[in-house]
Amino acid sequence: MKASLLPGVTRLYRLIVDRDRTIGFMGEEGRVYGTPFLVQDIERCCRDLLIEHADVGEDSVGIEISLRHSAPTLLGMRVEIIAKVTAVEGREVIFEVSAADEFDPIIGSGSHVRFIVDVAKTYERLKVKAAKFAK
Repeated sequence: MKASLLPGVTRLYRLIVDRDRTIGFMGEEGRVYGTPFLVQDIERCCRDLLIEHADVGEDSVGIEISLRHSAPTLLGMRVEIIAKVTAVEGREVIFEVSAADEFDPIIGSGSHVRFIVDVAKTYERLKVKAAKFAK
């Protein structure tokens, strides 16, 4: 990672809640932004922040998330996710995360941890595991 990755670095991610990000099990009247999709969007925001500070051949994987999804967001509403680096501990990067929609200043908040990986080494580890699985 580059020396620019420091506590306090933030990233803003904006999106519109589309149908693919909503739950359907409560019927059309209950269609709202689903928690699994909020988690996915938070991970994307944090990863995008890290990519800006990554060296060639580096990426990151999520290893922990703690999230309270506290308010519903309707289909078609705008959402803003903010990820803030709170600590860099070796290859672990810890984020404070929050999300808001156009009516609620907090629809979700929590923390996320990502681990910086060497992509080539990760591919090799996956090939070894795949070979063991194929037997």
